[in-house]
Amino acid sequence: MERLQKVIAHAGIASRRKAEEMIIEGRVKVNGKVVNELGVKVGANDKVEIDGVPLSKEEPVYYMLYKPRGVISAVTDDKNRKVVTDFFPHVKERIYPIGRLDYDTSGLLLLTNDGEFANLLMHPKFEIDKVYVAKVKGIVNRYKLKELEKGVVLSDGKTAPAKAKIISTDNRKDTTIVELTIHEGRNRQVRRMFEAIGHEVVKLKRERYGFLHLGNLRPGDAREIGPHEVKRLRALATSKDSRIIF
Repeated sequence: MERLQKVIAHAGIASRRKAEEMIIEGRVKVNGKVVNELGVKVGANDKVEIDGVPLSKEEPVYYMLYKPRGVISAVTDDKNRKVVTDFFPHVKERIYPIGRLDYDTSGLLLLTNDGEFANLLMHPKFEIDKVYVAKVKGIVNRYKLKELEKGVVLSDGKTAPAKAKIISTDNRKDTTIVELTIHEGRNRQVRRMFEAIGHEVVKLKRERYGFLHLGNLRPGDAREIGPHEVKRLRALATSKDSRIIF
């Protein structure tokens, strides 16, 4: 079930804000009844009409993007900065990112117009592993790695147990490259976890999302996610154990 204004927006009729105006103006019907209050949710079997015209749903599409640094994980930006949907000029459907990567973080990002699928992957009770590679200031020792693995206390609570390993260290530049696997999706979580153990992140990239990985993609490249991969992601999200062994 999704909010009515979101369904209208995803169908390409109008922006979400404009869809809310349509609802308040009484221009939208659900199953033959006028809906003029926000907050109503509809499902796949509900019939939605706008000004008497049935809402035609887009065919669901699924993409994977290697998001470059300096790009916003959104469909629009009020400061006219580059957004992730700018990399899909050929896609006619109204796709949007599943979750987000920070402006200064690069890596694997999923985009779709399938709201149910997006909600499934982002729901906090479904724990899909995400693998990040971080270059941090200072030399990280094994005791600090243990802190990350056990969970560190942030302003919004303690993080869940993670997996961490050192890829390389550079004593001359006083930096360490660490691979960190988490399954939560808090705001700026990886950066805050390293800050909590006293190491500032210099560069951050998400390498994997579940079984998906960047492969040969370069920053700005994208590819469509196939039906089999979509099915695997759904199964992974709803399985009792969604950890991936690499």
